[in-house]
Amino acid sequence: MLTAIIDYESGNLHSAEKAFQKMAAETGQDARVVVTDDPDIVAKADHIVLPGDGAFPACARALRASGCFEAMVEAVAHRGRPFLGICVGMQLMARKGHEYAETDGLGWIDGEVVPIAPGDAALKVPHMGWNDLVIDHAHPVLDGLASGEHAYFVHSYQMQVATTEQRMAHVDYGGPVTAIVARDNVIGLQFHPEKSAGAGLRMIANFLAWRP
Repeated sequence: MLTAIIDYESGNLHSAEKAFQKMAAETGQDARVVVTDDPDIVAKADHIVLPGDGAFPACARALRASGCFEAMVEAVAHRGRPFLGICVGMQLMARKGHEYAETDGLGWIDGEVVPIAPGDAALKVPHMGWNDLVIDHAHPVLDGLASGEHAYFVHSYQMQVATTEQRMAHVDYGGPVTAIVARDNVIGLQFHPEKSAGAGLRMIANFLAWRP
């Protein structure tokens, strides 16, 4: 089994790579984890991970300019490979982003990425640090987890979903902020699972075992 973490120059991927390798080893899964910008590797991968740090428009441009874009879409949208988006990688799953300029996303989740606007003026943006997940719907990647698990966030924009059926979990930050989205063979985490201690590592292990 091969898991490809796509490198489109969107940030430091070392910690994510190590976390996925650790969980593949600890769970006894026959999984090879690689960080790659090679479309042939992405095309052959059994699981695909899209991380992302920075602004939505810049990440969208970089992803579409990367040699991996077509291979990723073919593998995920047409051949049903399990896909995990992390942070801006999750936001790119939406139809559109509204950071700096309106920008098209992948359209895999029916939602748009908009500024976080806490109802409590004392809460600062970006939303940064630990927050408690509220699980809205069961999902295989959330097996063994419950509401109240801690996750580590760093973001100023959130995905506003058109239907809560595609929102698997949220957090409270002066109102609900989307934390996890999913449908079919794709799932996205707004937080960083590799920095979210036991809960995040459990999600990584569950994703590696997921066969939608």
